[in-house]
Amino acid sequence: MRRAAAALAIAALAGVGAGVAWAQQGPPPPTPIPVETLAVAERLRDQALEQDEAYEIVEDLTTRVGPRLAGSEAEQRAIAWAVAMLRERGFENVRAEPFTIPFWMRLYDRGQVLGPNAQPLVMTALAGSPSTPEGGLEGELVRFESLAALEAATAEDIAGRIVFIDEPTIATMDGSGYGMAVRRRGLCAPLAQARGASACVIRSVGTHNHRFAHQGGRPRQADGANLPAAAVSPSDADQLTRLMALGPVRIRLEINVAMSEDAPSANVVGEIIGRERPDEIVLIGAHLDSWDQGTGALDDGAGVGVVTAAAELIGRLPRRDRPARTIRVVLFGAEETGIWGARAYAAAHAAGLANHIIAAESDFGARRIWRIQTRFGEGAISHGRALQAALQSLGITQGSNTANGGPDLAPLREAGVPVVDLTQNGIDYFNYHHTPDDTLDRIDPMELRQNVAAYAMFAYLAAETGWDFRALRAASSTAEAP
Repeated sequence: MRRAAAALAIAALAGVGAGVAWAQQGPPPPTPIPVETLAVAERLRDQALEQDEAYEIVEDLTTRVGPRLAGSEAEQRAIAWAVAMLRERGFENVRAEPFTIPFWMRLYDRGQVLGPNAQPLVMTALAGSPSTPEGGLEGELVRFESLAALEAATAEDIAGRIVFIDEPTIATMDGSGYGMAVRRRGLCAPLAQARGASACVIRSVGTHNHRFAHQGGRPRQADGANLPAAAVSPSDADQLTRLMALGPVRIRLEINVAMSEDAPSANVVGEIIGRERPDEIVLIGAHLDSWDQGTGALDDGAGVGVVTAAAELIGRLPRRDRPARTIRVVLFGAEETGIWGARAYAAAHAAGLANHIIAAESDFGARRIWRIQTRFGEGAISHGRALQAALQSLGITQGSNTANGGPDLAPLREAGVPVVDLTQNGIDYFNYHHTPDDTLDRIDPMELRQNVAAYAMFAYLAAETGWDFRALRAASSTAEAP
């Protein structure tokens, strides 16, 4: 086991170093794909572009179950739905792999400006927030334009007041703006509590300008904090800033939550068994849970539909055309509140991670995929370029060798499993993600078809070619031929 772990770690480091090799020497040419293998992949692509299986899966999930908060009764119904759905669609070895999580659920949350300019606030409690005292909590706001400004503040600036971080989120195609902004959601409470604040309020970390608040967070606050915390809509954040320009502003927060230490969740697994090397796993995943304001259509019902429909297409192939390796669909539980399912999966399958050949996750909405990124060993860079060349007909370009694989694949990536990002256009994803607008009508079926086509081609080629994506060096000169 120690040798296997060391080999995985070396391969992971090699994948990072491969990005340097690209810059110094230029990328290697793509590995040739056998004509008959590429023909099957292209047939899968064409079939995917003509059917709406993924959309029908999302529609069924969001209609029958709706929102699916991690650890809730609704998530349990989603787990049962997923097991039945995979069995009906012909997957093999279908099962739920249970685990437990700490649980948090908001029961109600309200906010109000007090005094001569009294008015309601549109807000939502952030995960991990405790309940306020009966009747609510009142205090004067102290405003910070950024998380950095709060970090620089002293207890003298804050003690006894309600911290308000009024920092906007930048919309970006790859989601990097959200990655920078989301830190304030997790750090506001511990930083504010350490400086004596009575509560913490943030501008919603979404990119929309609608009057609703953006959820998120973990069921327990960082650094042992226990501070009431909420997000206000962007419109209300602007209103608070205008009111503060007129003079001191006091607000009341009322938050009531339910918490427990041991709630049930599960990962749902189904497989298309490989015809020659069934123990070698190509994993494609998404997460099954969601926040509770919308119906979780984009985050991540779309991913559930995409990976399931892609694998189902492959499973329908004649036996002679089925790929050599097993394709495993994993619908992770409890991602939103701390990637609990991902950690449980990595722990449960630790002994077999060396046989996880490659992994990819769909968890960025339902817009078109525009880029493929990899995290392969340096000797496998040419395989990544071959995958991109095959996907080019779908409008997918070549990215770097620094893929992260998605939130649920972090434990696998850290263990050395090669990962791929099939990056969707996320320019407006955070207008809807974690909000009441995360609903089925936000999905364009035609764009969803392109996602299915990309995942079907990727999963089939990864499972059929026999390529080693951990390779520290190219197998032979012929593998690098144009």
